[in-house]
Amino acid sequence: MMDGGSYRPVPLSTFTRRDEVEMARRARAFRDEMRRRRTVRDYSPEPVPGEVIDACIEAAGTAPNGANRQPWHFVVVGDPAVKHRIREAAEHEEMDFYEHRAPPEWLEALAHLGTDEHKPFLETAPVLIAVFAEKYELRGEEKLKNYYVTESVGIATGILITALHHAGLATLTHTPSPMGFLNEILDRPPNERPFLLLVVGYPAADALVPDITRKPLDRIASRR
Repeated sequence: MMDGGSYRPVPLSTFTRRDEVEMARRARAFRDEMRRRRTVRDYSPEPVPGEVIDACIEAAGTAPNGANRQPWHFVVVGDPAVKHRIREAAEHEEMDFYEHRAPPEWLEALAHLGTDEHKPFLETAPVLIAVFAEKYELRGEEKLKNYYVTESVGIATGILITALHHAGLATLTHTPSPMGFLNEILDRPPNERPFLLLVVGYPAADALVPDITRKPLDRIASRR
């Protein structure tokens, strides 16, 4: 974590100015690449390169965040025994959710996606990335509050998902509720709360995805 101190500005040396034609080309190419991204629930057990995962996490670590406190921690899980424990705990919470806690309208909204309490991908996929949000930083006995934690970690997670897709991997965002079991299984301190469990790997050869569409631009954006 960055130490506090006086504001010491330095010249901006990393920005690249492009002409409008190149800007439009790059914007369209990126849009088209992201349109190919799909959430995947059927994974191949084929291992993925660790250096790819590391580079994508480093990209996530560039996210804008409150006061540059960088309030995130990413745990990469590849151990089959640990993945099994996570699956057992997640399915326990999911079963309770689907059977007792989920309101009817939420279950109805999920119905077309075919989801239920069974989460085999938590073991089949070669990598899980548990994303934790740091409510405060521990420095010895001192607690230093972090700011805009949810927003900061959400942006970092979005960059991580995008980076993994760009590298050629599929992902699934999984948020069993509650997720406190991740602190215990992954030995994370109490100042961190589980934010999201990201499933990462190659799609299975016979992977299926829901037949869905995206809202058009005029339904997701406006100008004034």
